[in-house]
Amino acid sequence: MLKRLLPLCLLVCLKTIITHAQPFKPKHVQEATIEQLHTAMQKGKLTAVQLVQLYLDRIEAYDKQGPFLNAIILVNPKAISEAHRLDSLYKATGKFVGPLHGIPVIVKDNYNTFDMPTTNGTLAMKKSIPPKDAFVVKRIREAGAIIIAKSNLAEFATSGQVSVSSILPGYSRNPYDTKRTTAGSSGGTAAAVAADFGTIGLGTDTGSSIRGPSSHQSLVGFRPTLGLVSRDGIAPLALTNDTGGPICRTVDDAVRVL
Repeated sequence: MLKRLLPLCLLVCLKTIITHAQPFKPKHVQEATIEQLHTAMQKGKLTAVQLVQLYLDRIEAYDKQGPFLNAIILVNPKAISEAHRLDSLYKATGKFVGPLHGIPVIVKDNYNTFDMPTTNGTLAMKKSIPPKDAFVVKRIREAGAIIIAKSNLAEFATSGQVSVSSILPGYSRNPYDTKRTTAGSSGGTAAAVAADFGTIGLGTDTGSSIRGPSSHQSLVGFRPTLGLVSRDGIAPLALTNDTGGPICRTVDDAVRVL
């Protein structure tokens, strides 16, 4: 009996080793969650550099060609170098720098970023670089997130129905059906997350601009209670209403970002 079981045990162990040794492939980034990506990093299957490049490849393939989703205003030219920095820290310490270590994030382009223009979707501010990060952007960077791109929005976040700016010609498109709306000024962020241009996203909500785009694109978005999340460095449409919040693939990811 033992002789018959031994080869079977060896076969199971061999299959396990082969499975764990499989590298992270482009298909694995589709609908990937923070937990899944961190597990892959911890098992040595994935680096932050590889992850960023997988998303950049998707942006290149689908944003301004193919389905022409038109969700991205600017790709961060420093995303790969930041990923290299985080990989070096992880290799040296064996620890993540924070709960969003190496996770690429899509940031709506009304959040200030000190190293990239913040256009608010208007051509007049195409080259406007703020002196410092928005408070929320600063916090996600400290948690290890990598800003991979700034996303399209309704100009100055003025629309609750569509995402169209004077920066980009044409509307942002819904990845699930490009003839349908992205629903609201944060539609560029939602389209980008739904199309797997980044793992997580940041939006802003005046009336429905986190909740609308999230629901229209099978995502999870939170509109936090006013005062829960700092609005410092976010260009508001209405100070009485506006707040920033996460747009993510799952409830778990949205909670982690919040």
